[in-house]
Amino acid sequence: MIEFTKEALKQRLSEVQYQVTQNAATERPFSGEYDDFYEEGIYVDIVSGEPLFSSKDKFDAGCGWPSFSKPIQKTELVELEDTKLNVKRTEVRSKDANSHLGHVFPDGPQATGGLRYCINSAALKFIPVDELEAAGYGEFLQYFNQ
Repeated sequence: MIEFTKEALKQRLSEVQYQVTQNAATERPFSGEYDDFYEEGIYVDIVSGEPLFSSKDKFDAGCGWPSFSKPIQKTELVELEDTKLNVKRTEVRSKDANSHLGHVFPDGPQATGGLRYCINSAALKFIPVDELEAAGYGEFLQYFNQ
């Protein structure tokens, strides 16, 4: 069982990972390890391991953060209204850990539904396709065996 207490998370996460996931911070654009990263696999919540996004749905939006056209399972995300910057935005959080992930915008590729999930690298952990089974995510191999 993964502990979500502040003390446990502060020991397990880097300062940036903690600030992003627990305090809704945003990493600097173009600074995250997954912005310009295109290996095949899935992205999970760095806090809980919840599966969030597939590399099959990742695209380069040029915004400085990893962008996805859709979540791997819509049920793993919670969307909340965010007006912190005096602009109405939709914040995206993980369901189980309540980690702040980023925001979703309606300016994504129309061919894939028109959404852009703009996600902080610091909120994610990448699981390569050849490690999915061993890491307990074997059910997601179906996305890559087509």
